Amino acid sequence: MTDGQARDEVVRFTSDLIRIDTTNRGGGDCRERPAAEYAAALLAEAGVEPVLLERTPGRTNVVARVEGSDPSADALLLHGHLDVVPAEAADWSVHPFSGEVRDGVVWGRGAVDMKNMDAMILAVLRAWAREGVRPRRDLVIAFTADEEASAADGAGFLADRHPHLFEGCTQAVGESGAFTFHDGAGRRIYPVAAGERGTGWLKLTARGRAGHGSKVNRENAVTRLAAAVARIGEHVWPTRLTPTVTAALTELAALYGVDADLDDVDALLGKLGPAAALVEATVRNSANPTMLEAGYKVNVIPGEAAAFVDGRYLAGAEDEFRATLDELTGPDVDWEFHHREVALQAPVDVPLYAQMRAAVEEFAPDAHVVPYCMSGGTDAKQFSRLGITGYGFAPLKLPEGFDYQALFHGVDERVPVEALHFGVRVLDRFLRTA
Repeated sequence: MTDGQARDEVVRFTSDLIRIDTTNRGGGDCRERPAAEYAAALLAEAGVEPVLLERTPGRTNVVARVEGSDPSADALLLHGHLDVVPAEAADWSVHPFSGEVRDGVVWGRGAVDMKNMDAMILAVLRAWAREGVRPRRDLVIAFTADEEASAADGAGFLADRHPHLFEGCTQAVGESGAFTFHDGAGRRIYPVAAGERGTGWLKLTARGRAGHGSKVNRENAVTRLAAAVARIGEHVWPTRLTPTVTAALTELAALYGVDADLDDVDALLGKLGPAAALVEATVRNSANPTMLEAGYKVNVIPGEAAAFVDGRYLAGAEDEFRATLDELTGPDVDWEFHHREVALQAPVDVPLYAQMRAAVEEFAPDAHVVPYCMSGGTDAKQFSRLGITGYGFAPLKLPEGFDYQALFHGVDERVPVEALHFGVRVLDRFLRTA
C-alpha cells in the first residue's frame, strides 16, 4: 500500500474510537451505538453499505459485505468488537478515553483491545475505495457489541438471528495475533492465533445447616465451599496437547535449536526462555477461583455459600474438565456452568495461514511467524456456530520492551503509531492475496 492517507487515517480512527466511551461493565451496562454509527459512516463513505443491528437498544452491531471478483470463492469474515473493559482514570498517566497521541503513541482504553484493528479494517477499505481495489473473495465486515461480556448482544446475536449475513463465509480473522513478541535474545516472534481454549465459567454452591456461629457445626456450608475451592486452586492439570499447540512447540523448538520432546512438555518449555509464555497457558486445562459469596453476619453460619471459578479447557478436553470438577468439588458442593463457550481449533497447513505469514514477513523480514492457541477467547467462538473457522490476526510491529499482552485490560493501554502503520500495510497485503 502506497496510500499515505490510510496511514494517517488508521491513527485518527483509532484515536476517535477510543474517545467514544464504550465501557462494558457487564450485565448489559454498555452502549456501543455511537461507535457503531461512527464506523458505519466511514464504511458508507467508502461505498460499502453497512447494516446496523441490535438485540437490545444501544447495543449496536455493524455488518457489511464487500463483493469480491470471484463469485465461486468462499467469503472471508473480518470481525472486531467495539466495546472495551472498564478503566479507572485515576490509575492512568493519561485519561483512558482521551485518545491522546503523544510521543508517537496512541493512548487509551481499546488501543490494543481492539479499536486499533477496527481502525485498520476501516483504513484499508477506504484506501481500496480510493484506488479501485476489489478483493478476490467476498469480505464480510462485522463490528460487534458485547465481546467483553457474554457476546449475547453481539456476535452471539448475529450468529443466531442473522446468519444469512454471513452466507458463504468459511474462514474468519479477528483479534490477538501477528504482534511482535521479543524474546530478549534478538528474536522477533509473531504468533498467529489458530485456536482458543474453551470458556467454562463456573458457579459452585455449597449447602449446609444454618446456625449460630458459637456452636459446633459439622455441616458448615462455608467450610465445605472453602475446601472445594482450595482443591480446585491447588489442582495440577495434566498436559494435553492440541494440534495447534503441538505445532507451536515444534516450531519454537526448531527456532531455539532444541529437541521437541513432547513427552516432557514442562522440560521443553524450560528450554524456550521467555517464548514459553506464548504456549505455557495452553498445554493443559485450568480452573482459577475468582469470587466468593457467603453469609450476612459474623455470628451466623449461613445455610448456603457460593464461589465462582474461571475455567478454561482445550479442544477435545471438555469431558475431562467436567469429570475433574466433579471429583474436586466432592459430594457436598454442586457446580454448574455460569457461562460456557466451545474450544476452537484451526488448521495451520492451509493457504490462509500461509498468506498471513507471507504478509507479515514482507514487512518484517526478520519475523519468525508461529501458530499459537489463545488462552482465552474471542467472538470467533460465536461465529464458529456458523461453521466459520477463526484465526487471530491483528498485525502490530512493536518495539522491544513493549509488553503488548500486559496491556490487554491493563492500565495505560496504548499502541505506537508506527505499529498501526505496519498493521494497515500488512492487513492490506494479506487481504489482497487471501
